[in-house]
Amino acid sequence: MRHLKRGVKLNRTSSHRRALMSNLVTSLLREERIQTTDPKAKEVRRWTDHVIGLGKQGTLHARRQALGIIRDEAVVRKLFDTVAPRFKDRPGGYTRIVKVGWRRGDHAPLSMVELLPGVDGGRTDAGQKVKKRPWRSAKKESKQGAAKQS
Repeated sequence: MRHLKRGVKLNRTSSHRRALMSNLVTSLLREERIQTTDPKAKEVRRWTDHVIGLGKQGTLHARRQALGIIRDEAVVRKLFDTVAPRFKDRPGGYTRIVKVGWRRGDHAPLSMVELLPGVDGGRTDAGQKVKKRPWRSAKKESKQGAAKQS
């Protein structure tokens, strides 16, 4: 039975798994979007939500705990100064996983992990609404046009 056994082993030793998750969390917080396999994406979501929770605490102890995971002072500074305040009113669920297809070499399922825009409804620092991608509106218009012709 797997009572109280969190996380996925990912066919790695514990030290390799910890280093992998540390690197993935660091990359996700630095770039705000990464592409990886589905099992790694689901596991890195857990780690990232934990680290953002530390950033929301904002204490020195939380900063030192985050440095134990992230190991890059610039990324920790970004976490505490920009990323965590973006989610101050959000109780959890700071990341989104989008399945993007299959890897060409071994046909492994790939996913994109990205940080959510925040509670301000997708507004930038200048207060302007972020424009949606053009393919979404074109796709919607083509469906509406097909419905009118029918």
